[in-house]
Amino acid sequence: MNISYHWLRAVVPGLDLDPDALAERLALRGAPVEDMVRLAEGLEDIVVGRVVTSERHPDADRLSVCTVDDGEGLSHVVCGAPNVRAGGWYPFARVGARLPGGTKIKKAKIRGQRSVGMLCSARELGLGADHTGILELEGDFRPGQPLVDALDLDDVRLDVEVTANRGDLLSHVGVAREVAPGGVAGIRLPDVPGAPALELAYAEDAREVEAGGVHIRIEDPELCARYLGAVIRGVDVGPSPAWLQDRLRAAGARPINNVVDATNYVLLELGQPLHAFDLARLEGPAIIVRRAGNEASFTTLDGERRTLRPDMLMICDARRPVAAAGVMGGLDSEVDDATTDVLLECALFDPPSIRATRKALGLSTDASYRFERGVDPEAMRRALERAVEIILATAGGTVDGPVLDVCPRPWTPALIPLRLSRVEHVLGVPFTADAVRALLEPLGFEVRASDEEGVVDVRVPGFRSYDVTREIDLIEEVARTHGYDAFPDELGPFRAGTVPDHPLFRLEDDLRDLLAARGFMEAQTPAFVGAREGEVRVANPLNVEEPYVRQTLLPSLLRRVEYNLARGNRDVRLFEIGTSFRRGEEGRLPLEESHLVVAFTGRREPPHWSAPDEAFTIWDLKAVAEDVARTAWGAEASVTPAGEAPMDPIRPDEGFALLRPDGATVGRGGRITDGALDVPAWAGAIWGIELALPAEPEPAPPPVFAALPQHPAVERDLALLVPEGVPAVEVDRAIRAAAGKLLEAVELFDLYPGEALGAAGRSLAYRLRFRAPDRTLRDKEADRAVRSVLERLARDLGIKQRGG
Repeated sequence: MNISYHWLRAVVPGLDLDPDALAERLALRGAPVEDMVRLAEGLEDIVVGRVVTSERHPDADRLSVCTVDDGEGLSHVVCGAPNVRAGGWYPFARVGARLPGGTKIKKAKIRGQRSVGMLCSARELGLGADHTGILELEGDFRPGQPLVDALDLDDVRLDVEVTANRGDLLSHVGVAREVAPGGVAGIRLPDVPGAPALELAYAEDAREVEAGGVHIRIEDPELCARYLGAVIRGVDVGPSPAWLQDRLRAAGARPINNVVDATNYVLLELGQPLHAFDLARLEGPAIIVRRAGNEASFTTLDGERRTLRPDMLMICDARRPVAAAGVMGGLDSEVDDATTDVLLECALFDPPSIRATRKALGLSTDASYRFERGVDPEAMRRALERAVEIILATAGGTVDGPVLDVCPRPWTPALIPLRLSRVEHVLGVPFTADAVRALLEPLGFEVRASDEEGVVDVRVPGFRSYDVTREIDLIEEVARTHGYDAFPDELGPFRAGTVPDHPLFRLEDDLRDLLAARGFMEAQTPAFVGAREGEVRVANPLNVEEPYVRQTLLPSLLRRVEYNLARGNRDVRLFEIGTSFRRGEEGRLPLEESHLVVAFTGRREPPHWSAPDEAFTIWDLKAVAEDVARTAWGAEASVTPAGEAPMDPIRPDEGFALLRPDGATVGRGGRITDGALDVPAWAGAIWGIELALPAEPEPAPPPVFAALPQHPAVERDLALLVPEGVPAVEVDRAIRAAAGKLLEAVELFDLYPGEALGAAGRSLAYRLRFRAPDRTLRDKEADRAVRSVLERLARDLGIKQRGG
């Protein structure tokens, strides 16, 4: 939100803060100033020039040869602007002057004509974005007068950052409420030069009103709670007076004409968007607030033909749409120099509806920006009367009949009880009822005594009704008004919460701890990808090349590995926990799923003189995969070879499938295919894992104390002839299932392949440890368990004991 320092001081006569102190005050209130522009900076060399003559260039149709009076004489200037005319006043840069961008003006010859000096546009002077023509000045000036003095540009523009919930700050009065020494009581609207005394009558009804020859009806009260219309006849549309243009330019707005400028002035001053219709162009004349229905398209003020959806709220006359409600008016009803009668609109629209219309039309305006965040339902009459006052003062005319006020859904203020004990509990500092009143009432809240002891009732003003809806919102207002820097530094006593975190959040923390302990670093990669990596398209993508959200996370993390390798970082260990998006059923929202992705390459341990470098191998990957799978899905989760199943970008011959206890595949891992990444020739193998996390993990069982064993263990070693194709994990499962309750641990400690083994192909040696918790185990009990294991292995897996 652009705020003019001079305008703000006019609204708050008692404001004694300089721009820097003002910026600091706003930052402490939660609205930091992002930029501060001194409007006069760089304009010291610019003066006001009067064009005495303007003729077409003899050798160029689009150029004009002008004679400019700059107060020191007449200068011969070649100008390419289409709006230059004899008798007009314009900003003029003499030879030797510097523009705000640093450009120095020199003598030049353009198509054979000498040019001494330059007539300037608003963009060249940093006063706006318009560069289609030079900046034409309206008012009484003298040639050679400094432009800074002529336009009252000795001002500072503050760019205030406004969060989405604080639509009340999108105006000078809104910001004034935060910084005025006396709060809302110290705010005054500046007098309008030449404004007549104004007393308006109102014709009111819940659905439709007719007055001043105009009929207004609301057909969709859910999307339009109130609509006010004032008929002003006999206006003389033309340029606004200098004071009005100066105010708009200081806030970064472009003057258009006195009627439109009046609506923009009120928008910037009070935050209420208004719209003026040319009454002669309205059929009926009538205003009907309804949905678009069968209307297929509509031409907005910018000349674009826009496609309508049936559910869009439109402002229509008796025959057709004349405005997209809350977004932009229509070209067929705009106010221009031929307009004599206007209908001034002031409405209250449903914010979600305006947001949906704005997104569908691909059109964002100052009006839609405010309506989306909510405008003040209590200040509508004040805003309309302010605009009428300015129009009558600058364009003349008279108000015809009472103002039409259609209000199907009257606004009711919220009354929120605020417990003083709760304020102290949250903020750690006690506040009395008087202290709360002193902090909230300057912001516009009304604090009333309550029948309940220790409680005050707070009436929420209309301009805060969108974001202050709960007791905790009021406590936030108390805190920020009191000043976050005014709270004591000491940490007060507190009681730990008793509500546990969601099991998924606890699981994610456990996975972070596990991987961080293994030396991995957490990364965060963008969720937006191209069409090859996603199937859910975003309605309003940030980048046309990445209009989808990702279906898998591994490619995004591998790009970070590629980025590190390209910069000479050989040893990379990264992981990320993020969301995967898949297309849902027809008409339903996309499916979202939390995923863990891991990628690593390089050396297993940092280089050291005492040991040779060892690169990560597939067994390191399998160990990480087992750890994360069992942490996420329980001790029965497993990791098995992938076989020949395609697992792009993982090599099937060096890939694994991660299975949950019921055997369903929930992840994959393995070596990344050669050529999948653009990496240096010296880069080693790159390994990756992607695992889907359960939506509702089983809560971890509470830890149970177990005493250290008091009795010795009995160990038995088994050398087993295992046929090819039988994975070691199946052998491990069979041993644990058959060994009984006395089995304490199973360890695979040897692998021997060799031709001497015949068809078996390999020998696996296991160490089994048995222990009884309450007594010394006898050998025959361990032997009985071993026999049970051997019988189970032979029966289920065809495994025999070597040498047996």
